Amino acid sequence: MKAKTLIKTMAALVPALLASATALAQDGAGFPAHPIRLVVPFPPGGPTDLVSRVIAKRMTDELGQQVLVDNRPGANGNIAAEIVAKAPADGYTVLYNTSSIALSPALYSKLTYDVRRDFAPVVLTAMVPLVLEVNAQLPVQNVKEFIQYAKAHPDKLTYGSAGNGNVTHLAAFLFLQANGLNAVHAPYKGSAPALTDLAGGQVQFMTDTINSSLPFIRDKRMRALAVTSSTRSSQLPDVPTVAETVMPGFEVGAWQGMMVPAKTPPEIVRKLNAATMKALANPETRSALAAQGAEPRGSTPEAYASYLSAEMTRWRKVVKDSGATLD
Repeated sequence: MKAKTLIKTMAALVPALLASATALAQDGAGFPAHPIRLVVPFPPGGPTDLVSRVIAKRMTDELGQQVLVDNRPGANGNIAAEIVAKAPADGYTVLYNTSSIALSPALYSKLTYDVRRDFAPVVLTAMVPLVLEVNAQLPVQNVKEFIQYAKAHPDKLTYGSAGNGNVTHLAAFLFLQANGLNAVHAPYKGSAPALTDLAGGQVQFMTDTINSSLPFIRDKRMRALAVTSSTRSSQLPDVPTVAETVMPGFEVGAWQGMMVPAKTPPEIVRKLNAATMKALANPETRSALAAQGAEPRGSTPEAYASYLSAEMTRWRKVVKDSGATLD
């Protein structure tokens, strides 16, 4: 075959080969062919990081490729979100988001990404309940006594949080608002210093994640009054829910999930979803999550999209009422 004829033949084959490659990418065939990066918006060793690593380990087994955690903390999760929003839509860069993704649009007037436009929800992974807790010296033993005490001491109590506009701030604000209570908010840079000051009596109460609070509760430096999940926590089985005490239907948690860039092929989204669902169903995974105070969830991509939209609507109103802003 002459050179010119060979070149023409090869040129004619290129469109067909490209079309075939595109079709394979669209239906997810061969995915994953190399390791996946799971971008976590918080530092190593924190509660979100620990939960993400439990799930990533089991996903690695399910997918046959390493799922590698890449910690990108800062700006209330926005740094990690921006990285993933701008990543190739091929399924190899996944955002391990928390409930902060639903709060940021209400807290920031300008974001470099749009949650609904730039991401495709994959799955709701876990929920870490919050616990309403008080300094051990505060003379209250349950939620009703706490409400009575707070009403008798308006603006005399101070509550800590992991930061202004954080779910630990807004959950406490929502509880106070619903019960007609007034207290002073003291935002900290993370849960650790807030919990330390709560144990020391510099602040009197807060709502924080169970996994961060358990050591303080177990050594009796603070008292757990109620958990904010819809059911009691296996880590604190004797502590009632807010819903069963004074606010039927009340549920707030630091939930977590996974999202990918918006134009990721649906079949790849489904493969990631299926691997995560199998990981969450594994008894070892569930046991490891329970040890972190996290409750495994699981969902379809469509259900997670609906949940995310509802949470964004819910918290926009709470943020507006609280006056919180991070600009």
